[in-house]
Amino acid sequence: MVLRTLETMGTQHGLGLAKRILQMSGGLLDLNQGTLYPAVLRLEQRGWIKSKWGVSDNNRRAKYYELSARGRKQIDEEAASWEWTASLMARFLRTPAGEEK
Repeated sequence: MVLRTLETMGTQHGLGLAKRILQMSGGLLDLNQGTLYPAVLRLEQRGWIKSKWGVSDNNRRAKYYELSARGRKQIDEEAASWEWTASLMARFLRTPAGEEK
């Protein structure tokens, strides 16, 4: 979600990411700092995002995140993996137990 948000919205600070994810989820996914910041740290350590310090709209120091080239490639890999997983789960949910097609 973070990678896709950065892909579509461009450079964002943590609060901007959290707000956009909340908006896209229809208010169902409200990420707190204890969830979001460890996630962006892992993404940065993997080289999928880059960060730099800047000043937010309310004139506060904030860390801004942007998608890296490796992150763009990772989005494609994650999307393919998700499609496979969703397809497999749909198969199990469609077919009654003990009955194969």
